[in-house]
Amino acid sequence: MTVRPGSTIGILGGGQLGRMLAIAAANLGYRTHIYAPGLSGPASEVAARWTRGDYDDAAAIAAWVSQVDVVTYEFENVDVAPLKGLDGVRPSLRALEVAQDRVAEKAFAETVGGRPAPYCPVDSLTDLTQALEMVGMPAILKTRRFGYDGKGQARVRDAAQAGDAWAAIGEQPAVLEKMVAFEAEFSIILARGLDGRIVRYDAATNRHKDGILDLSTVPPSGIVAEQAEEAGALAERIAGALGYVGVLACEFFASKDGPVFNEMAPRVHNSGHWTIEGAVTSQFENHIRAVCGLPLGSTALVGTGAEMRNLIGREMEEWPTILADPTAHLHLYGKTGVKPGRKMGHVTRIF
Repeated sequence: MTVRPGSTIGILGGGQLGRMLAIAAANLGYRTHIYAPGLSGPASEVAARWTRGDYDDAAAIAAWVSQVDVVTYEFENVDVAPLKGLDGVRPSLRALEVAQDRVAEKAFAETVGGRPAPYCPVDSLTDLTQALEMVGMPAILKTRRFGYDGKGQARVRDAAQAGDAWAAIGEQPAVLEKMVAFEAEFSIILARGLDGRIVRYDAATNRHKDGILDLSTVPPSGIVAEQAEEAGALAERIAGALGYVGVLACEFFASKDGPVFNEMAPRVHNSGHWTIEGAVTSQFENHIRAVCGLPLGSTALVGTGAEMRNLIGREMEEWPTILADPTAHLHLYGKTGVKPGRKMGHVTRIF
């Protein structure tokens, strides 16, 4: 069903992704109504309405849903249970459930031909000791749920570090992954419409710093360019198998043996922020188009290439210098608390 302009899109989550979705929605004539636990947030400044409520409050969520025409989300670390039985949630709750659990996510990718790094579920220190023997070292221990930007992770270089690693992640259900040798990290971002049509953006080569995305560049070159089609085909199979509607991001390691699946995000993605100025249709507009049942827009580059750099922590204080650069497009998210590791904005340059 097509959601007509003038309708209201409910967005679960009030961060910077919600902010950019709300701006894209407004440009297409839609209103947005945010649901999030805080009193305010980056999205509240640009949305028509804001409802404060906990993510596990089923009654409050149901009341909010009754006031919107379609529901989407900018944040996947939410309880799925209160959303069960609600109509018009796009992407599907199945996609949310798979992406929330790192073991389920890797297993699902394998069912459609994906190749993650060797991994093993871990539920205790004894499990971890056994998993290290099976998977090998060095390895990385990650919580199964609610980890992002390097949080909830611990590296294990030898068996003597097992106890410290288990304690570092809070002794939570986890997955142990073998650290694979790779030449680059990259992401595939696509949009899938209600009719099943898929459009795909250029693969972005990504550089991380302290576990947080620092720089994304397009178009790809070298080994990433060689492996982008295989990775893109896998991302499309994942989207198809989930009956996906909206923007989907899949992250990969480019290795000598081909693309290694890392993880998926059932939403718009940090490595796609370059698309606001760098593509004919941004990932945010294409997500709104998809969840509203509209035709998808072109993902073609508007120039020969683009780069996007995150402004993390006090890097946002560079804004006067950035604004003085005629090639730069500055986006600040309106966050008031500057903390180390916190994404405060980004800057894009088009070539």
